[in-house]
Amino acid sequence: MALIEVRGLYRHFGQEDQQTTILHGIDLDIEAGEMVAIVGASGSGKSTLMNILGCLDRPSAGEYTLDGHNTANLSIDERARLRREHIGFIFQRYHLISDLSARENVALPSIYAGVPSEEGLRRADQLLTRLGLADRTTHKPAQLSGGQQQRVSIARALMNGGKIIFADEPTGALDSHSGQEVMAILRELHAAGHTIILVTHDPAIAASADRIIELKDGRIINDSRSKPVEPVPAPPSPLKPSRLSFARYTSAFHMALRAIIGHKLRAFLTMLGIIIGIASVVSVVALGQGAQQQVLADISDLGSNTIEIYPGELGDRRSARIHTLTADDANILAQQSFVDSATPNVSSNANLRYANLDLNASIEGVGMQYFQVQNRQLIQGRLFNAKDIDSNAAVVILDQSSAKRIFADDDPLGKVILLGRMAAKVIGVVSNDKRQFSGNNISVWAPYTSVMSRLLGQNHVSSISVRIADDVKSGVAEDAITRILTRRHGSKDFSLFNADSLRQAITNATQVLSLLIASIALISLVVGGIGVMNIMLVSVTERTQEIGIRMAVGARPSDIQRQFLIEAIMLCLFGGLLGIGLAFGLGQLVALSGSSFQLIYSTAAIITAFSCATEIGLLFGYLPARNAARLDPVQALSRE
Repeated sequence: MALIEVRGLYRHFGQEDQQTTILHGIDLDIEAGEMVAIVGASGSGKSTLMNILGCLDRPSAGEYTLDGHNTANLSIDERARLRREHIGFIFQRYHLISDLSARENVALPSIYAGVPSEEGLRRADQLLTRLGLADRTTHKPAQLSGGQQQRVSIARALMNGGKIIFADEPTGALDSHSGQEVMAILRELHAAGHTIILVTHDPAIAASADRIIELKDGRIINDSRSKPVEPVPAPPSPLKPSRLSFARYTSAFHMALRAIIGHKLRAFLTMLGIIIGIASVVSVVALGQGAQQQVLADISDLGSNTIEIYPGELGDRRSARIHTLTADDANILAQQSFVDSATPNVSSNANLRYANLDLNASIEGVGMQYFQVQNRQLIQGRLFNAKDIDSNAAVVILDQSSAKRIFADDDPLGKVILLGRMAAKVIGVVSNDKRQFSGNNISVWAPYTSVMSRLLGQNHVSSISVRIADDVKSGVAEDAITRILTRRHGSKDFSLFNADSLRQAITNATQVLSLLIASIALISLVVGGIGVMNIMLVSVTERTQEIGIRMAVGARPSDIQRQFLIEAIMLCLFGGLLGIGLAFGLGQLVALSGSSFQLIYSTAAIITAFSCATEIGLLFGYLPARNAARLDPVQALSRE
């Protein structure tokens, strides 16, 4: 059986009403080890015949059998396997990939054969050395002469064995000396057992072949041999593919990386939408969490596990006339197991006079446990004790700001101030109250019994503050307080304000706001993904010839699709990394500004944003990758 058998082969182009027939009923047999020249004038169909014989194109009718395989029954991947394992191409315009070095161009077929990259590059170096290019292995095509580029093309054709070598006008773009060198190499390959099929219009080149097939208007008009075919063993394949074929994946990754690095500005503009989107999502979530934590910290300082009890129902205009809350209510509540501490509260305003100062002061009458309830720290002196409460003692405690305002740098302890008509001794200083937003406010605390008897002349309290034990849920404590006070008063003539409900409301509000803004930021991610898709579609158009070259050396459509899909994913991942970096940079700017506010970055948000970048790469990179994989090899190779 002949290596190549063609029977009744036709090739039509165009639609039925405007159909052009290029090949008319070609019958042809080529034996293994032959050196055949296909000659004819331009338009005779010789290149079309070569494309069909090289499995780059399909016949419109007829049968083509290659090495026992009927190509009409083969899938796209199976045809790619034939090109990969049996065929090597030498093109007139070399068709080398400009971004790759000579050795990388030569090793390209081995990658799609699943050969480990180190072994493929080692074989490429051997071939280039054999062809006299040992000192040019790392040079890129633009750094090589035409003859050197054609030698690289020949080495690539031999990479996986090159059982059949198709040479399309191999000397057409070369000077006479380089052309003679190339033909000498082809004759050596023929002598070594390779089947050589030349396509040329030059009779001198054709004369080097043992057999000349002449085409005219798509028909064979002459088929002559200068000497009979001598059986020659086919050259063995020099490389064995790896079972796992990692080389195809690593190559796709490296090629995608090269494409990005080689077009930095385009890649950056492509990633810009992703960068902005990721930075927005991460920053907005960090901003929301930072705001939420700061608010919750402030609430915690104010006592997030406290419950305030006021007379009257909420919104009742008569609540000021309800005097049923008493200090005994606070004492009863303080004895409950679910309560950490409790204090009655009364409020008053009075002139504070000391030395030549005459100030307006806010006076709070409180119990012994007030500062424990409000989580206030003692700075100097002591707090109120049971004796102070029972004896209506004329003693007061100030906060740091008030002490500073009244006494400047003097020690306030033991000093006597006048509050209205009550002279009181300062016994302690506590930390500033974060609830005070005005630095001019003078805060004074006194025993509630002293304020009630000495300043107000009343026996009821204005409110009761309860601090709940840490292991008790605020809702449970609120229900228990309501039952106890309702039973004591005979009716529910009071209202409760749970600070934890405020915390929950603020938490929910900040979460909803963060979600809303993050959703808006996600839109920019989608816009960025569309930008990636557009640029990748343009990239497919720009790199059509490269895709054709890869298909000619045996790349499957899945290999092409994988490469462009990985490139789109890498663009999005790099954009994601830059976006995360930008978000952290914004956080550093906020920190350097001296603001007490901090962005709190969420690992979950970063992982989610990064996952979104990957998914966007997959989603919006699929269409360009699919389009690249569906390109016709012949049309792709002809694209300049």
